[in-house]
Amino acid sequence: MAFDRGGRGGGGRGGARGGGRGGFGGGDRGGRGGGFGGGDRGGRGGGFGGRGGAGGRGGGFGARGGAGGGRGAPRGRGAPGGRGGGRGGAAGRGGLGKKGGASVTLEPHKHDGVFIAKGKEHLLVTKNLVPGESVYGEKRITIGTPNADGSEDKTEFRVWNPFRSKLAAGILGGLDNIHIKPGAKVLYLGAASGTSVSHVADIVGPEGTVYAVEFSHRSGRDLVNMAKKRTNIIPIVEDARHPTKYRMLVSMVDVVFADVAQPDQARIVGLNSHHFLKHGGHVVISIKASCIDSTAPAEAVFAQEVKKLQGEMVKPREQLTLEPYERDHCILIGTYQRHQ
Repeated sequence: MAFDRGGRGGGGRGGARGGGRGGFGGGDRGGRGGGFGGGDRGGRGGGFGGRGGAGGRGGGFGARGGAGGGRGAPRGRGAPGGRGGGRGGAAGRGGLGKKGGASVTLEPHKHDGVFIAKGKEHLLVTKNLVPGESVYGEKRITIGTPNADGSEDKTEFRVWNPFRSKLAAGILGGLDNIHIKPGAKVLYLGAASGTSVSHVADIVGPEGTVYAVEFSHRSGRDLVNMAKKRTNIIPIVEDARHPTKYRMLVSMVDVVFADVAQPDQARIVGLNSHHFLKHGGHVVISIKASCIDSTAPAEAVFAQEVKKLQGEMVKPREQLTLEPYERDHCILIGTYQRHQ
C-alpha cells in the first residue's frame, strides 16, 4: 500500500503546518517530529515527554528516548529507562552498598576492630556503628553470616579510604600497632568534619569513647551533626592549644591522636597529653613536613619533631612514611611516660 508523500507536514506547507515534519496529528506547528499530540508548538519532540517523549525527534516509538521517556520524562533526567535515575539511588551518595556474600569475604586485620573485605579488590573496612548510614558518601558492604537454623545475620561495614584518612594510610602502610582498639578512650585532635573520627568510633565501638576536638566552626558543625547519631563521639569545638577550656569534658584517655598540621603541633600534643593521657598511654601523630618547615627536607623535619616530642615525655616507638597516599607526611607512634 503506497502513501502519497504529501509534502512537508502531510499536506504541503499550507494549513497550520500540520504535525511538523512528517508527524501524525495537526495542531499549530507540532514541533520537529510531531509526536502524537501536536499541540501548540509542542517543542522539539512535542508529544508526551518533552525532548524525546513518546516519539522523540523523528516520531515513532523507538527514537531518542523511546517509550520509557528519556531526557525530560516523568522523573526528570533519567526516568525509568533514561540517564541514571538520580545520583546514588535510594540512599543518596553512597547508595545502598554492595551486597557481600559469595563474592566478598571478610578477614580481620591484625589491628582489632579493622577488617579487610576481599572481593574484586581488597578494601579496608570498619564495622558500621550506625547501620544504614554513610558519613561522607563512602561505600557500604553488607556481609551475611549463616546461622545453624538456616537464617542469616547481616553486618554492615564501611569502606575506609586511605586517601582521605592519615590513620587508614598508616594501617595500609604497615603500622605494627595503632593502640586504638574496641573499648579504648581516644582524644582526637584536629577532627575536621569527622571523616576519620567516624571510623575510629567504629573501631572503639559502643564501649569506647572518642573526644573529637576541632577549632574550625564550619567543620565543627558537621562534626556535631555526625555525633548526633554516633553517640560514642563527644564533639568539642575548641582550640587544642588550650586544653584547660575543655578539661571538664574529657576524662583520662588511652590514646591521643593528632592531625593538626600546625608548626607547634608537638607542643599541642604535649599539652593535651599532660592533661589527659594516662601514664603508659600512646601518642599517634600525623606530621606534615611542609606545615612545620617548607624549606627543609622532610626527613630533617621529622627528626626535629621526634626530638620535640621526646621533650614532651613521649618516647618514640614507630615511624612510617605515608607514601603513596600522602606526600611528605609521616605517622609517628610513641609511649607517654608521665614520670621520668
